[in-house]
Amino acid sequence: MMNNTDQNKSRTQSVLDFVEYFGNKLPHPFMIFVYLAAIIIVISAVVAYFDVSVVHPGTGEEVSAQNLLSGEGLLFALESMLSNFTGFAPLGLVLTMILGIGVAQGVGLFDTAIKASIAKAPRAVITYAIAFVAVMGNIASDAAVIIIPPLAAMIFYSLGRNPIAGIATGFAGAIGGFTANLMIAGTDALLAGITTEAAQSIDPNMVVTAVDNYFFISASVFVVVFLVGIVTEKIIEPRLGEYNPEYAEEGVLEQEQDEVSKQEMKALIYSIISALLYAGLVIALIWPENSVLRGENGSLVPSPFLSNIIPIIFLLFIVVSVTYGVTAKTIKKASDVPVYMTSAIKGMAPYIVLVFAISQFIAYFNWTNLSTIIAVNSADFLESVNFTGLPLIIIFILVMGVLNQFITSGSAQWALMAPVFVPMFMLLDYHPAFTQVAYRIGDSSTSLLTPLNPYLIMVLGFMKRYDSRSGLGSIISTMIPYTIFLLTGWILLMVVWVLLDLPVGPGINIRLSE
Repeated sequence: MMNNTDQNKSRTQSVLDFVEYFGNKLPHPFMIFVYLAAIIIVISAVVAYFDVSVVHPGTGEEVSAQNLLSGEGLLFALESMLSNFTGFAPLGLVLTMILGIGVAQGVGLFDTAIKASIAKAPRAVITYAIAFVAVMGNIASDAAVIIIPPLAAMIFYSLGRNPIAGIATGFAGAIGGFTANLMIAGTDALLAGITTEAAQSIDPNMVVTAVDNYFFISASVFVVVFLVGIVTEKIIEPRLGEYNPEYAEEGVLEQEQDEVSKQEMKALIYSIISALLYAGLVIALIWPENSVLRGENGSLVPSPFLSNIIPIIFLLFIVVSVTYGVTAKTIKKASDVPVYMTSAIKGMAPYIVLVFAISQFIAYFNWTNLSTIIAVNSADFLESVNFTGLPLIIIFILVMGVLNQFITSGSAQWALMAPVFVPMFMLLDYHPAFTQVAYRIGDSSTSLLTPLNPYLIMVLGFMKRYDSRSGLGSIISTMIPYTIFLLTGWILLMVVWVLLDLPVGPGINIRLSE
């Protein structure tokens, strides 16, 4: 007879099996957007046939559905195909950031910084130090998930703690806290570009920049680090209990953390000094009130400095990376720099291909005016039932979290959702950057659970090295407390943010009317 524990495990496994089965049946993200573009074409013909229209809330003009199956629609699809792709806002932003980040990763700067920061952490706060480095490590994208969990396992084991808890801490910080950082990352540029494309269906002059979420995501770092640390020490470690080395892979317990060499440490120190000098130069350039980097009347918000933050950060990465590489001798000649850049861009090939399909879908959605029609009607309905405040935002976050279990690509999911929700929330007086914040909460906090996340399987491999009994259910059950605490904590942070009416970024208020 099956007891309650076995029944609960069976139900959990059934849910996991369903998510994995359904997710694996989904087409490739590229094909999803191809199919969606085809659906938009058909829907536009139907809606245009019935002369559906709305009054644009910004201009007061009547906006009618346009038919992509018409001659005019065919010409638009053909004539705009190249410009839709090359003019897609996130493309240039992301590739520029990747060029800089790729050099930093190629020369070994990120590896050294991660190892040095964890190795120097006091024993009493090592859990929180690992969580902090993992969260900040997302600036290096894949590197953090690959380096930190196994490194954390070795550190935990050396301290007499369960290495599985170390792996969980590193993974939860790197993936669960992916949207938080004290630096502007490629994710900020990517999402801001998609948000801008969606917002311009309502306001053609609306631009969301990579720094428009900075205040919120910076505060999020400390919330995420605290929550990951608390969950590890108060829930995960007691649940895992004392580590049993009997099930460890042969040789894994004899592994030792690679020491940072004197040359690498010297290079890291020099790169930090170069970063400070670069920051000083930027400050000197924007300090005068008549600086070309300031806006009208000497303002910093808005200003050319903020609108051009991506090139400024790109140059920062180049400066510190070249400094590190030359000192560590991972850059021996000038031509090594473009080699590292080329290697980084190779890794972005799948994203570039995906952007081609995404850009056509968004362009079709906007040209047909379906985005405006759906947004206006949805906003009117929500206002009529008085469902426009915090409850709506919280429901939106939870919906994004559920969808994240099936569409694991953050850019693909936001490209799919933004054309509908960004305009709709704009009509409810929410700034697009705030809507983007809500999406990021739902996306980041729930990425730990889906079996479709390739990093989940990779981290499971790390776990199995220390405990051969580990399976998919093991890592999912370990990640559930992190997800619950991160999702709840982040929502509470957002609620406080809204109640205090704090800006989510420089000059970016929650409400458009403020």
